[in-house]
Amino acid sequence: MSNLLLEYLSGAPGKSGFGSSSTAEDVTLGLCLHNLTAIVTGATSGIGAETARVLAKRGCCVIIPARNLKAAQALKESILQETPHAKIIPLKMDLSSFSSIRSFAEKFLTLNLPLNILVNNAGVFCKTFRKSEDGYEMSFATNHLGHFLLTEMVLERMVTSAEEMGVQGRIVNVASCLHRWVGKHGIAFHSLHDKHSYVESSNYAQSKLANILHSKELARRLKKVEAYVTANSVHPGIVKTNITRDRGGLLTDLIFRAASVFMKTIPQGAATVCYVASHPNLEGTSGKYFVDCNEAECSYVASDEKQASHLWSYSEKITTLRPL
Repeated sequence: MSNLLLEYLSGAPGKSGFGSSSTAEDVTLGLCLHNLTAIVTGATSGIGAETARVLAKRGCCVIIPARNLKAAQALKESILQETPHAKIIPLKMDLSSFSSIRSFAEKFLTLNLPLNILVNNAGVFCKTFRKSEDGYEMSFATNHLGHFLLTEMVLERMVTSAEEMGVQGRIVNVASCLHRWVGKHGIAFHSLHDKHSYVESSNYAQSKLANILHSKELARRLKKVEAYVTANSVHPGIVKTNITRDRGGLLTDLIFRAASVFMKTIPQGAATVCYVASHPNLEGTSGKYFVDCNEAECSYVASDEKQASHLWSYSEKITTLRPL
């Protein structure tokens, strides 16, 4: 058994002092996030809900964009039971809809709050081919294009908040180790939204590769304009959450049963997200990929600057945005 696997199974900490068995509360212990504001997508369940809960517990005002406002309100009430003075603001947003994202961003900006942390966590793994209302394959539309648009819509507020408050803004893209399933040629832009080319695992993996490429290219652009904002990506670990709700079936159950020895609890799954979003150890760290609260190597294609630049242009054209 390799040393890496032994470390994973034992939960041994890495250079950061944290490891696979660390929880979101562990990595934020002692942090004071008062006066900061975070947006956490996909926060009505799973890793997103735990991230929102822990950030709120540490004093952060947490904005919860959600398709289902009842679920978001239920999360708010649950957090308030534990942390009565928590600041939680649910707002309507469907991440697969460009118009809904724009509407959310406009509403958020009218609140006149700072924005210090953006956690792009929401994701879907579609069993069958579906298109978003804008005409794009649902996994890629939700997991990457929606987050790309949301990030661009609120980025100016993040940059301004960082300058005015002297607190570095942090953007965290929740990716996956499954990005490694994509071959050396990278994202198949020509067939991404073609029903006849659709393979659920492949499209999901391409969307997770896009999360990493997005954060790397964004980090480069932020550095170029000397913005006091970082962008990083994380693999949260293998956690059985509601992302598999559209899959179901015997095969999925068998895969998760076989992988159960490697699986994390939801508090452990949220640890790397919270660590990268808030820990002072990462001041100034940008364009990196993290696993188990430590910097890690991503695939070769995930580090390809040409692929990252191409993805940015492609995404920008689709979402009709002006360059940063």
